[in-house]
Amino acid sequence: MNLEDIKTVKSILSQPQNIVIIPHKNPDGDAIGSCLALQAFLTKMGQKPTVISPNDFPKFLKWMPGNDAILNFEKENFQSHKLLKEATLIFTLDFNDLSRIGQLEPILKEKECTFIMIDHHQQPSEYATVTYSDVSMSSTCEMVYNFIDFLEELDKIDEAIATNIYTGIMTDTGSFKYRSTSSRTHRVVADLIDRGANNMEIHQQVYDTVSSSRLHLLGVALSNMIILPEYRTAYITLSQEELDLHEFKKGDTEGFVNYGLTLEGIIFAVIFIENKEEGIIKISFRSIGDFSVNEFARKHFNGGGHDNAAGGRSEVTMEETIQNFNIILKTYKSQLNP
Repeated sequence: MNLEDIKTVKSILSQPQNIVIIPHKNPDGDAIGSCLALQAFLTKMGQKPTVISPNDFPKFLKWMPGNDAILNFEKENFQSHKLLKEATLIFTLDFNDLSRIGQLEPILKEKECTFIMIDHHQQPSEYATVTYSDVSMSSTCEMVYNFIDFLEELDKIDEAIATNIYTGIMTDTGSFKYRSTSSRTHRVVADLIDRGANNMEIHQQVYDTVSSSRLHLLGVALSNMIILPEYRTAYITLSQEELDLHEFKKGDTEGFVNYGLTLEGIIFAVIFIENKEEGIIKISFRSIGDFSVNEFARKHFNGGGHDNAAGGRSEVTMEETIQNFNIILKTYKSQLNP
């Protein structure tokens, strides 16, 4: 954030505001962590913010401090509409285009109030009064820490805020192993631990509390993995039938795509997940090195994200989607296997 933006934010927050904080649809650890941390911080600033999520979030995040106060727009529609109508200030976190918020998109497009975006994805849209966008950041949670720092209010970070920020950074960096994890990220994390974040307990809550059905689903995913050594690529498919058979719950496939990258010589990993309710194949892309899955997803699968982590979608069948993917992949052979 530049000095002008910081001055603008300070001025806005110097007055009582009706604040709503919104993450993207299907929020992950970074989205939930950043929203909860910002909500707690703004409360300490004397504001009365509410987090409204476009839909539900994974069970493995439902231990996070303050998560029980999040409104689910799909289930708590009336109350959400009321708060949105009254909102004078809306924070949008961990997404940079209103197309990422599902049924909330038309409401926010028509809403006339102050918007503040905090996000680290590429190519942000221009809808916000203040846009804090930095694609070099490890996570939106690290940016929320910086946002608090810009306002010279780090002393307001307590154990709950530290825990939520740490969780988002940890999940969005793959436990601090992705390239976006900078020395600054580690300094932020160290400060969060000093302020009360219990790193071992957070890791256990997120990664070590797994249902038997999720483990069985992982087994199916791994058995479905196709390896294409000539393209240094591995991909996984999961059908709706396979998800239903293993009692799929939101968040159960989190991290599955990364298993492809653990294979020697593989630099591009993909997972295709059927969602019959929405009529789409949801796709996650991961890469190692210079191959940009953000560009790949934007060009071919109506998606985007980061250079090494992105998402997309296909509106044809799983079989057609895989056929298209294999055809497209042939045009990238020189980039994937130079």
